[in-house]
Amino acid sequence: MTVQRAAGFRNGIDVRVRLRPATAATDGTFDGAWWPRSRLLSVELPELVAALDSLGVRIDRFTYAVGAWDEAPARKVVIGGRTVRTGGFASMDQQLVSLTVDGERRVDLLVVPPEADALTGVRALRLAGLREDTGSQRGLVATGSRPQVVPLAGVRAG
Repeated sequence: MTVQRAAGFRNGIDVRVRLRPATAATDGTFDGAWWPRSRLLSVELPELVAALDSLGVRIDRFTYAVGAWDEAPARKVVIGGRTVRTGGFASMDQQLVSLTVDGERRVDLLVVPPEADALTGVRALRLAGLREDTGSQRGLVATGSRPQVVPLAGVRAG
């Protein structure tokens, strides 16, 4: 399955994905955030891969929590002429996706729910990209239009 999609915008603001700088201090909970438009990985994954490629981040493997998405992508997806392997796990934290970058480095992204309002989504992405960690109690995830603070201390993908 080969997919070509242009990077997109939501509410006029590019809010798709944000990574912490490689030199950023971290408490080990996550390395950035991703705000997909839907819970359809077959649609969202190619855009994520393209967005990260434009930042110089090459994804080799993408893992996700099975229960967090409406449909699973194929086990191998060809995007931009290369193959990205995927895997879904029931034991994985539903607020995270994990990427294997350059064949060895693990990158965990906090998933901002597609239902989040624009203000909450933008804030979550901005905070996730901060150079310095401002504390493990920083709330970043919202559900629907009412923000719900979620402590992130110790949250790791399985």
